[in-house]
Amino acid sequence: MDIQDWSLLTDLYELTMMQGYFETPQEQKKVVFDLFYRTNPSDASFAITCGLDQAIDYIKQLHFSQSDLDYLRSLGIFSDSFLSYLKDFRFTGTIYAIPEGTVVFPMEPLMRVEAPIMEAQLVETALLNIINHQSLIATKAARIVWAAEGDPVLEFGLRRAQGPDAGTYGARAAVIGGCVGTSNVLTGKLFDVPVKGTHAHSWVMSFPSELEAFRSYAKQFPDACILLVDTYNTLEQGVPNAIQCFKEMKEAGYELKGYGIRLDSGDLAYMSKQARKMLDEAGFADAIISASSDLDENLISSLKTQKAKISLWGVGTKLITSDDTPAFGGVYKLAAETDEAGNWVPKIKLSNNPEKITLPGKKKVYRIYDKETGKIKADLICLETETLDETKDLTLFDQTATWKKMHLKAGHYTVRELLVPIFVDGQCVYTSPKTMDIRAYAQGELGTLWDEHRRLKNPHTVPVDLSEELYTLREKMIREFK
Repeated sequence: MDIQDWSLLTDLYELTMMQGYFETPQEQKKVVFDLFYRTNPSDASFAITCGLDQAIDYIKQLHFSQSDLDYLRSLGIFSDSFLSYLKDFRFTGTIYAIPEGTVVFPMEPLMRVEAPIMEAQLVETALLNIINHQSLIATKAARIVWAAEGDPVLEFGLRRAQGPDAGTYGARAAVIGGCVGTSNVLTGKLFDVPVKGTHAHSWVMSFPSELEAFRSYAKQFPDACILLVDTYNTLEQGVPNAIQCFKEMKEAGYELKGYGIRLDSGDLAYMSKQARKMLDEAGFADAIISASSDLDENLISSLKTQKAKISLWGVGTKLITSDDTPAFGGVYKLAAETDEAGNWVPKIKLSNNPEKITLPGKKKVYRIYDKETGKIKADLICLETETLDETKDLTLFDQTATWKKMHLKAGHYTVRELLVPIFVDGQCVYTSPKTMDIRAYAQGELGTLWDEHRRLKNPHTVPVDLSEELYTLREKMIREFK
């Protein structure tokens, strides 16, 4: 996608704050911002971080064209000296991020931006826009794929997405979350992911008869012949006509593969059972029965409970819009700044809402795994200077109910640092994997969750704890401000 003109993809106050910094001694100050979220979407116990590849492109190409500067000048609120500064603007800071496809949890930094204050301030809005949306869709997809219990899930949502970018990058995020392909051809081209599709009711309606429509489609696409059978009467006409078409294909010498029917309306559990019986009796036991029709993880789970005979799921509106949770809720908060001597000074935001109190200082995130199973035991947010030693016992404690502790014996756990360098002093040092490779990585990540963490209703939460040093710093700063 062309993002050459995204420098103005920002809120006005980012630019007015930049000018304010420019006109004060704070211009040279360096800061650290954390991008994180507070609540998991869709009642999940986790999220899948996504969007880093697009964020990298945005940072690489961030500059102000003459057209941008002319527009800003026309607003009549920016000084000539500030606009002159923007003319040569480039991002020179350092960014750490958790790689795309990683399982993540509330409050831990998904991205840490360390840069001169004006640069760090400017990128806030675009980074949140990118990471929030794509992480939301990847997470929703992961839940839907989990509900499908191993059946392939296709993303079919472009026509219902909130615009072209949401449809295209959302489809990519859905694939990363576990979908096997998408109907979005542009996503297929841009990100080299499989594109899939069948035909519409209008195809059937445009022929003199349903059987003629099926025959014509089968002739053109014999190796991917999924026939939509509910245009007129699913069980009395659609499925029998599909069976007749499959018989004719077989008699004509076609090797039937990737073939079957699609149900897009009605009682999907009942229809699929009846269609399965009809197909099996006709000798087409390997025919696919796919379904669409406003599916989400809850309906798919219900259909699975009802023993529906569906083996391929096409999910559109409720995936690409994350129908039940329309926003991810990521935020971008100041965590540290340099003093006059260049030393890092932690910063904290207080609030009457305890969940909105931020974590001060430059931080890192350690993931702690059970050594025997490879499953996640907990995440630990630490100050940047801290390290964990797997050869020593480790005790974690709940930051709210501090008497709740987890004791891990040396040799029985492993640790992994999640944040990795993306930009260093303005230079990109990270190469994004291909989308399908990120998908494979994400599937491995989801495998590190216990089943109790992935269940759709009332999942068990993964502990995200603070190191004793970070906890002490936060409590000290709260007391001082009080």
